[in-house]
Amino acid sequence: MTQARFRDSVGWQKAMKLIGEVYAATGNFPREEMFGLTNQLRRASVSVASNIAEGQGRLTTGEFVQFLGMARGSTLEVQTQLEVARMLKFGKSSELENAESSATEVVRILNAAIATCKAKMAVKSKKNGL
Repeated sequence: MTQARFRDSVGWQKAMKLIGEVYAATGNFPREEMFGLTNQLRRASVSVASNIAEGQGRLTTGEFVQFLGMARGSTLEVQTQLEVARMLKFGKSSELENAESSATEVVRILNAAIATCKAKMAVKSKKNGL
């Protein structure tokens, strides 16, 4: 697999934006949620960018796809937790919407990246007669 700098990845850049938006949104959550939903949302958002970066550092496309899948799962976790926050009326609606919009964009980018990598793997496998 060709090693690319993870900081150049649009997915990683959008995931970093998501982190900032999640931190902004959770800054207004009730104090008693500091070790509950606030912590879960923040950790899940950081996990998205971290998995993209770690996947870029792996040696094979298959490993990269695995980490993109984990990043996708963490993004879906963020989306679910944002819904919980909305349901409980935590935070500012506009900040939750910004974070949700970014999460949706990250999922779209990850889905496309996973599909592209899997297609390349299939072509390579077919070329090698596997």
